[in-house]
Amino acid sequence: MYPLKFRPILKSVVWGGEKIAPFKEITTDQHNIGESWELSGVKGNESVVANGEYAGRTITELVQEFKGRLIGQKNYERTGDEFPLLIKFIDAKQDLSIQVHPDDELAAKRHNGSKGKTEMWYVVAADKDAHLMSGLTQKITPDEYEQRVNNHTITDVLHDYKVAPGDVFFLPAGRIHSIGSGSFIAEIQQTSDITYRIYDFGRLGLDGKPRELHTELAKAAIDYTVYPDYRTEYRKEKNLENVLVDCSYFTTSLYDLDREVTKDLSGLDSFLVVICIEGKGSLKDAEGNKVTLHQGETVLIPADCKGVAFIPDEGGMKILTSCVR
Repeated sequence: MYPLKFRPILKSVVWGGEKIAPFKEITTDQHNIGESWELSGVKGNESVVANGEYAGRTITELVQEFKGRLIGQKNYERTGDEFPLLIKFIDAKQDLSIQVHPDDELAAKRHNGSKGKTEMWYVVAADKDAHLMSGLTQKITPDEYEQRVNNHTITDVLHDYKVAPGDVFFLPAGRIHSIGSGSFIAEIQQTSDITYRIYDFGRLGLDGKPRELHTELAKAAIDYTVYPDYRTEYRKEKNLENVLVDCSYFTTSLYDLDREVTKDLSGLDSFLVVICIEGKGSLKDAEGNKVTLHQGETVLIPADCKGVAFIPDEGGMKILTSCVR
């Protein structure tokens, strides 16, 4: 198989901004586009291939046909016909709701065997006052959590970070969080669309009605552990793999390239997702198959590929890569 591109799935939301369409060079009449789902196996939102002989087929159909050749044998044994990751761009013109996601055990129990949702954020762009919230600043009990939601003081116990391009946050299932206004983010997560909305700042949805809150469901899902800092620190070296997050659900790295760099995939037993966050260039696999890659595009390198070259254009290229190993 060769590197695959997909058609983006655009989502209109009440908090959406204006950055996604020009960032991805898309012309659309949709308004309030807050999310572009780049690669998704979520039922009802399966990504469709945009290039080559598999154009028009969904990622789920390809996983069903090629199994371990596409996603890796161990991954196929774990997740079956469901693609293991969901890749998004998120553009927040307003603050998103304060929310939390269940872990695998709780999601399976409550949602008919579904997966939980561990995720990470890479800040691609940020306005002057861009911010986000992640984690608790002090120890609270489940009952105090509920009281603070009801008396509108839940934000008083959340870390609020001013953010800039290149900032990274890891969000294991159970961590309270909210993407703040002015943030443009690449999100890598488990394939799950289960979100418990805790607090929505009194906002109305696109239908003019208050959006549903899941205060009680979230109560048992929250990890009440307090940490000193929730921002992820990482090495920043040119033309090398800089690992951002390495967990059981995904390993994500950053490459800041001004020359060609190759990556050996022969021992990986996983697909590799490549997300271009700045500049442009191309990818060439070990069989010589080549695809162009520019800012806002995502490419899937199948697991049976033995290696890939990242080739930046003259102006350079920044990419995120993600796999499951």
